[in-house]
Amino acid sequence: MLSRKGLIPEDYLLTRLAEDVFQPKFKGTGKPGKARFVTKNGACNVAHTNIREQGRFLQDVFTTLVDLKWLHTLIIFTMSFLCSWLLFGMVWWLVAFAHGDLEQRGDDFVPCVTSIHSFSSAFLFSIEVQVTIGFGGRMITEECVSAIIILIVQNIVGLVINAIMLGCIFMKTAQANRRAETLIFSKHAVVSIRNNKLCFMIRLGDLRKSMIISATVRMQVVRRTTTDEGEVVPLDQIDIHLDNPVGTNGIFLVSPLIICHVIDKASPLYELSPADLQHQDVEVIVVLEGVVETTGITTQARTSYVSEEILWGQRFVPTVSEEDGMYAVDYSKFGNTVKVPTPCCSARKLDESGGIARFKQSEGATLRTSVRRRRGPAAVRRSRMESK
Repeated sequence: MLSRKGLIPEDYLLTRLAEDVFQPKFKGTGKPGKARFVTKNGACNVAHTNIREQGRFLQDVFTTLVDLKWLHTLIIFTMSFLCSWLLFGMVWWLVAFAHGDLEQRGDDFVPCVTSIHSFSSAFLFSIEVQVTIGFGGRMITEECVSAIIILIVQNIVGLVINAIMLGCIFMKTAQANRRAETLIFSKHAVVSIRNNKLCFMIRLGDLRKSMIISATVRMQVVRRTTTDEGEVVPLDQIDIHLDNPVGTNGIFLVSPLIICHVIDKASPLYELSPADLQHQDVEVIVVLEGVVETTGITTQARTSYVSEEILWGQRFVPTVSEEDGMYAVDYSKFGNTVKVPTPCCSARKLDESGGIARFKQSEGATLRTSVRRRRGPAAVRRSRMESK
């Protein structure tokens, strides 16, 4: 859908489809599918049932109309106009009937409204009054005070309906979720070493040139927990601290950024290992908020990552390069990852075994051993050549 609008290039869409083929996934878990709290497109997977106080929605009519679908909104506005025209058409017909305007009178008779002879003419006059057409064949006179009062009331009712309709249409067309369609997230999250720390990382970007002002990123882990008193919390939302040198969650979203969370002792992912991700139901929710530069409306984009979408021992490839004195972003590499040496254990066990420094020493020793083993046969052949 976005490609038809020209918002996302076709090659980017092909790349996103290719991720399903080339990205590794956990297999053989045998775990039944778990319902997501937040879907990949940001919609909350929550159904509200058994709501007894339905009248609360009518207390905020404007928000209710904005939240409705376009078809329902247009039907409501069309019926509002038709009902108001019919209602006031009936009122004008009753005024004419009570005053005797429907009967044939002499030339000296002054009606309340001229040229009203039936309900059809009264209905047409109601439309002319409310939409201020004024064809000129029908008009109100000074004969009836009630007709003047009805004219004022109908004008006010028409203005209120028009104001609500225009405001609702403007809010529906300028909704913040439309801007969020061009805020993209990587399909997978990765866990690897960064700056000598085990980190959980995702990548996000903005396809438009107009910026998101005061953009902030928040992360939460949603999982089933049990309190010390035995209370089961099915959707326990735990905040995740992000690694930001500034000290806040604010970002400058000009090019794709990698959002990093250090898995330390205060992290809810501290005791998770690659094997635990295959058996536990863990969902990480990412929320990006900011103000749209062009409209000044606050927008929010959301996504989530379940256990099967977290790649352990992977790292995102660079997407920004310098070309002809300016920086270029290659969105075909937005979701691409590469394998990197990463401990296959939880952060807790890693700290207990000596930390990242101990892992790098063992990794370096393994690498030197493998190098010597690979060079052994070549050295033997070289020595044989020299002996000959």
